[in-house]
Amino acid sequence: MRAWLAALLLIALPGFFGGALAEPAPELKMLSEHAVDDMVGGNLSGLAMCNGELWTVSDRDDGLIYKLDTSASVWKAEAVTIKAPSAPNSGLSFRLRSMAKASLLARGGELDFEGITCDAAGNRYLVSEGYAAVLKVPVSGAPTWLKLPKAVVEQAQAQGMLQKFNAIFEGIAINPAGDRLWLAAEREKRGLLVVGRDQDKWSCKGSCVIFSEDGTLTMPAQMGSREVPRDFADLALYEGKLFTLERAAYQICRRDLETAKVERCWSFANDALVPEKLYSQEFGLAEALVIDKDGAWIGVDNNFGARADGEKRPIVWRFAAPKDGWSAQQ
Repeated sequence: MRAWLAALLLIALPGFFGGALAEPAPELKMLSEHAVDDMVGGNLSGLAMCNGELWTVSDRDDGLIYKLDTSASVWKAEAVTIKAPSAPNSGLSFRLRSMAKASLLARGGELDFEGITCDAAGNRYLVSEGYAAVLKVPVSGAPTWLKLPKAVVEQAQAQGMLQKFNAIFEGIAINPAGDRLWLAAEREKRGLLVVGRDQDKWSCKGSCVIFSEDGTLTMPAQMGSREVPRDFADLALYEGKLFTLERAAYQICRRDLETAKVERCWSFANDALVPEKLYSQEFGLAEALVIDKDGAWIGVDNNFGARADGEKRPIVWRFAAPKDGWSAQQ
C-alpha cells in the first residue's frame, strides 16, 4: 500500500505544482583558466569583448579600467586611466549614498564598478553599484554619466529591489547600436531592467522592470548545499538573447530579451568547484560574463582570498559552448 501511494505521489505532485520536475542543467566543459596580473585593486568584477579585445573593471578602482593582454597563459591587465565626474543622484536614498562614500575609506572604490559592456563603436559603459548609475567611457573624449530616468531606481525599489547596500546593480549589457541598455539588480530582490535611447534621451517604454524575483536556492553540494538568496552577477548579449550569470547557482541562463523569461540554463559547477579551485569564502565568486560563438568567459572576483591551491590573483575561466550551441532548445 505504501509503495503504491508513493508511486502515485511521484506521478501526481509534479502536475500539482505546475509542471514536470526540472531537469538538471547540462554541465559546461572548462577549457582553460587564466590568472590576471597587474590589476591594482584586484577584485575583477566585469568583462566585455570590445572589437576583439577583452576589457575588465575592478570594484576597487574608481579611476582605472583595464585592457587584458591575453597573449600568454597568465594574462596582463593594462591599466587605462579614466576620470569620472561626480556621480549623479539616481534616486538612491541618502543612507545608501552615504555608505558608498564611506566605502572609499573602508576598502577603496566609492563608485564600485560592477560591470562593463561596450557597443559596436567601442564605447565602454560601466555600471556603478555605489550610485546606481552608468558611466560612458567613449573611444575618445571624457567620460560622462548617462542621463538615465529616475524611474529606473524608483520602479526597481517599488518592486523591492535596490534596498540594501552592496546589493544594487551588478550587471550591464548594451546592444551594438548603443541605444538599448539592460541592468541587473543583484539580490533580495533580484531583477532585470531595460532603458532605451531616442536621440539623446534615455527613457523606459512602459515599465523599466522586465523581471523581478525573490526567494532562495540551494547552492551546489561542493558549496555545502546552503540556502542563499537568488542573485545575478552579470549580463551578456548574444544573438538576440540576454544571458544571465547566476552566481549562487553556478549557472548561465539564456533569457528572452523582452520578457526575461528563462529559456535554458547551463551549469559550470562541476569544473569550477573541483577541490583545488575552492575558496574558503562561503558564497559564489563568479562576477563577470562574456558569451561568444565558441564559449563563455567567466571572471572570478576572489576578494583577495586564496584558493585551496594558493592562487590569490583574479581568475578568468574559458568554457566551451554547449555541443548543440547557445541557441539550442530544451
